[in-house]
Amino acid sequence: MELWWVYLLLGGAVGFFAGLLGVGGGGIMVPVLTSIFIATGVAPGQQVHLALATSMAAIIVTSFASARSHHRHQAVLWPVVWRMSPGIVAGTLLAAMLAALLSSYYLALFFCIFMFYVALQLLLNIKPKASRTLPGTAALVGTGFGIGGISALVAIGGGSLTVPFLTWCNVKMQQAIGTSAALGLPIAISGTLGYALSGWLSSTGHASASDAVLPWGCIGYVYLPAVLLISVVSAVTAPLGVQLAQRLPVSTLKKIFALLLVSLSAKMLHSVLTAAV
Repeated sequence: MELWWVYLLLGGAVGFFAGLLGVGGGGIMVPVLTSIFIATGVAPGQQVHLALATSMAAIIVTSFASARSHHRHQAVLWPVVWRMSPGIVAGTLLAAMLAALLSSYYLALFFCIFMFYVALQLLLNIKPKASRTLPGTAALVGTGFGIGGISALVAIGGGSLTVPFLTWCNVKMQQAIGTSAALGLPIAISGTLGYALSGWLSSTGHASASDAVLPWGCIGYVYLPAVLLISVVSAVTAPLGVQLAQRLPVSTLKKIFALLLVSLSAKMLHSVLTAAV
């Protein structure tokens, strides 16, 4: 908790970029939190797990606020949300539980690869062309399962996966973004529950990410002090980012943000490898 001011700054940056660019904060939070946990002496087997879980919990507030805002603008396709949510919840919970069995190295490597994919989307402004209609319920549940699983392993709200999928299925961009925002809430909640449970099982010896005792203030892998500080500040700075989105060169900022994601992810992987030596 000596680093409370870092969590406040991190929350401010996360909320601002989420409002400005419409992207989640996991790409920033996970590398920064990993560095903090390494610097404060958290066991090597828990550093990335704690960072992922804490980031997932911290986006609950922003996910709720975003979903409510899009609902007010009638941009959420609720029938799609209800059909995809069972798969989303199941995939997110399962992946968060299985994460306890993976080493920090493999989690960091997967995170790094995925953030390179997100950065490529931002740099090249990749948008899939609408080429089909929405599939049936079974296919939507299966798609939700995959999106939820990947989202849990990289601590995101799923927008970088859900929006391209819905756009590909001929959903208008505004509705694709709004529906994705609504699906981000069950991802954040179920991911948080999964990491809390898997961390608790790990600490009681029923799973084995690490035998070390989790830091004070944790519920499973979720570090509550960081969650609270990040959430409070991000809720304040997100509207500021939304207001500035109309005044700043967003396309240029997206490219800068993409390079930031790549740099932070690479630094995170290097830090994890160094800490493990």
